[in-house]
Amino acid sequence: MTQLNPADSAFVARLAANLPEGVLSQAELRYLSEPRGLYHGQAGALARPRSTDDVATLIRHAAAARVPVVPYGGGTGLVGGQVAWDGPAPLVISLERMTATRGLDPLAGTLTVEAGTILADVQARAEEAGKLFPLSLASEGSARIGGLLSTNAGGVNVLRYGNARDLVLGIEAVLPTGEVLHGLKGLRKDNLGYDLRHLLIGAEGTLGIITAACLRLVPRPAEQATALIVVDSPADALRLLDLARDLVGDGLSAFELIARAGLEFLDEVGPEVRQPFADKPDWMCLIDLGLPKGQSAGEALMTLFEAAADSGLVQDGLISRSEAQRQEFWAIRESIPEANKRVGAISSHDISVPIGAIPDFLAQGRQSVAHLGPVRINAFGHLGDGNLHYNVFPPVGDAREDWLDRREEVKGLIHDLVHRMGGSVSAEHGVGRLKVGDLERYGDLASLAAMRAIKAALDPVGIMNPGAVLRAE
Repeated sequence: MTQLNPADSAFVARLAANLPEGVLSQAELRYLSEPRGLYHGQAGALARPRSTDDVATLIRHAAAARVPVVPYGGGTGLVGGQVAWDGPAPLVISLERMTATRGLDPLAGTLTVEAGTILADVQARAEEAGKLFPLSLASEGSARIGGLLSTNAGGVNVLRYGNARDLVLGIEAVLPTGEVLHGLKGLRKDNLGYDLRHLLIGAEGTLGIITAACLRLVPRPAEQATALIVVDSPADALRLLDLARDLVGDGLSAFELIARAGLEFLDEVGPEVRQPFADKPDWMCLIDLGLPKGQSAGEALMTLFEAAADSGLVQDGLISRSEAQRQEFWAIRESIPEANKRVGAISSHDISVPIGAIPDFLAQGRQSVAHLGPVRINAFGHLGDGNLHYNVFPPVGDAREDWLDRREEVKGLIHDLVHRMGGSVSAEHGVGRLKVGDLERYGDLASLAAMRAIKAALDPVGIMNPGAVLRAE
């Protein structure tokens, strides 16, 4: 790829002459950091376009001047895809001003929004239309649609509704040449050539910038309820999942595994949430149901609990009796990532393994780090789709900083185990810059060659988010 140039004052001056006033500015610190505070980026300038035409103008000039471009969504990514800490100072493009709703068709079940729209606002617009946009995750109050699609975000409802890409019918995007891909038809069936939508979704801004999307809406469940059910082991949790699928089928929206360590962290550092069990269980499952009108989600959960109890799978459990109590149950699960952050992990892992292998992975994972001493492990997450957040923490009384020299060792141990078990070391957070080496180490050689060929074909100058996903050359 061609040598890139910084977004210097001369480049910024040329850009300013071709853009509306107020699009360009100096980048504030918040555009140069990521949530964990592990990495700090750089920028020659910040652009906050108001339209797709503005984005196209920015990319055309960047391509002509060979200036790197870093797209910025809500800044919630955890793998460094939104910050460039080396190479020439880039042009950072934030789509925060592009928040328009371009279309809503409740009968067709589609909502078309610009990429800067915050996920919570998308959910609210769907609700106003009597529909549901089911993508849901802890950062939904600040994460933006463009970033969520560029990373193919997961969340808690993947079990029922799929990842982000499964909720998109069409996209509009600016390609590395500055040309605009117009793909907002919203069709369920369109086999007219390659599906470029799915090429750009999950590409983390390395093949273009998504500027708008036609999203798929689904019917809102009329009856919802959530249960917290105590099990003896992850193996019993899997058997409970299988039983739940048999009894409620597609009504199963989420099935989360929660470990005792997460509950202890909540007591230790907060956030303060009400924990319903006086004696903290070693393992419990959070099960969420959404059923059509005329069916009781609470009764369905009670039937599940009774069947599981008869089979010896469960020890205790609670079923929500109101929406407020349901939200209390979810607050426990959704507060655990913040508690992890406050405790401070030696190494955090967003991994997936075949669902049936999860009990063995958890047992072998603990064995693989046992030689380090009494480190603490908090393994939790989306059991229903095989995605766990496996985090290793210092022993009680030790500071995270005292263990950072072991971080790469811990990461290697866990990722090697995941790879041996046929899993992925990036389940839902993407590759970004943090996991470029992991992709090279664990990725299939033919897949890597194809990725590099696609990158070279679409972005021959190499301006789009260089160093993310694929190593900059």
